[in-house]
Amino acid sequence: MTTHALDTINLGELHRRAQRSWLFFTVIAVGLLVVSFLVAGEYGRAKALGALADQSRIDVSLKASLLRAVIERQRALPLVLADDTAIREALISADGRSLDQINRKLESLAASAEAAVVYLIGRDGVAVAASNWREPTSFVGNDYAFRDYFRLALRDGKAEHFAMGTVSRRPGLYISRRIDGPDGPLGVIVAKLEFDGVEADWRASGKPAYVTDRRGIVLIASLPSWRFMTTEPIPEDRAAEIRESLQFGDAPLLPLPFRQLEAMADGSTILDVLLPGSSPEAFLRVETMVPSTNWRLEQLSPIETALSAGAREARLLMLAVLVPLLALLAFLLRRRQMIATRSAAERLARNELEARVEERTRDLRMARDSLEIEIADHRQTTEKLQAVQQDLVQANRLAILGQVAAGVAHEINQPVATIRAYADNARTFLDRGQSATAADNLTSIAELTERVGAITDELRRFARKGHFAAEPTAMKDVIEGALLLLRSRFAGRMDTIKLSLPPDELKALGNRIRLEQVLINLLQNALEALGDGPDGVVRVDCAETAGGVTLTVADNGPGIPTEIRDELFTPFNTSKEEGLGLGLAISKEIVSDYGGTIEVDSGPSGTTFTVHLQKA
Repeated sequence: MTTHALDTINLGELHRRAQRSWLFFTVIAVGLLVVSFLVAGEYGRAKALGALADQSRIDVSLKASLLRAVIERQRALPLVLADDTAIREALISADGRSLDQINRKLESLAASAEAAVVYLIGRDGVAVAASNWREPTSFVGNDYAFRDYFRLALRDGKAEHFAMGTVSRRPGLYISRRIDGPDGPLGVIVAKLEFDGVEADWRASGKPAYVTDRRGIVLIASLPSWRFMTTEPIPEDRAAEIRESLQFGDAPLLPLPFRQLEAMADGSTILDVLLPGSSPEAFLRVETMVPSTNWRLEQLSPIETALSAGAREARLLMLAVLVPLLALLAFLLRRRQMIATRSAAERLARNELEARVEERTRDLRMARDSLEIEIADHRQTTEKLQAVQQDLVQANRLAILGQVAAGVAHEINQPVATIRAYADNARTFLDRGQSATAADNLTSIAELTERVGAITDELRRFARKGHFAAEPTAMKDVIEGALLLLRSRFAGRMDTIKLSLPPDELKALGNRIRLEQVLINLLQNALEALGDGPDGVVRVDCAETAGGVTLTVADNGPGIPTEIRDELFTPFNTSKEEGLGLGLAISKEIVSDYGGTIEVDSGPSGTTFTVHLQKA
């Protein structure tokens, strides 16, 4: 059996093992997710229940403290009034005018102290003054001798009693104090405290709360229907006795609609509660004693929402931990299988690869040789192109020289003839002994010689071939050199050029010879465009701008034809019969070499070339 066949069998076995591994991993992962989901749910519910119990104990403690504060504020009122001299004298004298003043006083005090009612009871149990004396349900004249808060206050000096009002039919806490006279008790002062505001605040919290006395009877409740119900069933004979006392009116004293489900270790209880107008729901009950009273405050907190949120949070946390872990295990398993498969595949492909390497290497070697030949050809072509470009620039420069050669010859002949005349005159003056006049002639000969030398130096420098690097170049020298070369060719038309020479310190990056070549091309085109017309003007300006140095050549000729303007800087594009069409193309190339640009604006009123150069 060949090595290739053995490698193929190994690949098939690896594939079957991978399928079995993934099946086993899937079963384990699903089972782990299910178990973790259930365990996390139970843990989250337990943790949420503990947090709910802690928060409920804080809430019930705050409510108990607030309830105590409300009661303590009302306890001070009977204490102060029991020592009031006017009230004591009114009880002793029983004078109607004095009692009328007491009525008004109690009315004012009840309003400022936020008491439901404050009233004064004589020793016989009949109310003689009350804060509600103006109302139809006034307590004045009613007999309260049977009330515990009256009897206990006469006996003990003070009393507190929660009961249903016999006249107002409103429940409240009666706080009473005995008023003593010189000869013994004179009466009792009573302040009734109602808890409507407290009950409203409890209802707003969304958690049912209620207060029970030591017998388990509900006195204050956020749900009005629970008032005077009981936490535990009361024997019928005891219930009858309570009803006969009229403490809670004719309330049936039925048990609250609760059913205990579970007692917690911290003393709280889980109850099944039937709220008015809804189906039974589970609540957590926590309780605490109201300080300074024998009352117990209990609060019910709904647990289903909190438990569901806790279970959901725990499950999400479990998934956030377990899913990445399973994903990591799956990744590692997949990676292991891929490594094994890759190793087998590599063994399978190695022989084929080795057979193809030599062939591919041979192809690459041939491609490399071909690429090297192409690179060499490209390098030679680039060198030839650069040489041709330099030749074109030089050809343009020599063409300019050829055009100005005749004028330059005439320009030189004139000073040479003058020099000959001055020399002859100087010899004559010397023969005559007029040495001073001869010296003047010799000075003039020297000046004319310098003029000839300047013209020939400019021609020789302009004809020099080569590439010149950028350097600070005075624009004034560029303009003057270009005009010197053009003066001979356009000797009769140089007055057409209106020149504004820049200051000596204005310099641009470039080379004087190459920039002169650009300016000569532009001036030649402008002068040729004007022809021999009498009104022709060429303006040359050079100025410093924010972006560098700007050289402008503008004429008032007929403008550039539209068919030539679009390809104005293209080589061999010309409207002249004897022109090569290289001047503007080479000028643009020269300016570009030094980081500048050439712009043209042409119309029927003339043409303007603007050269932008970098400032040195």
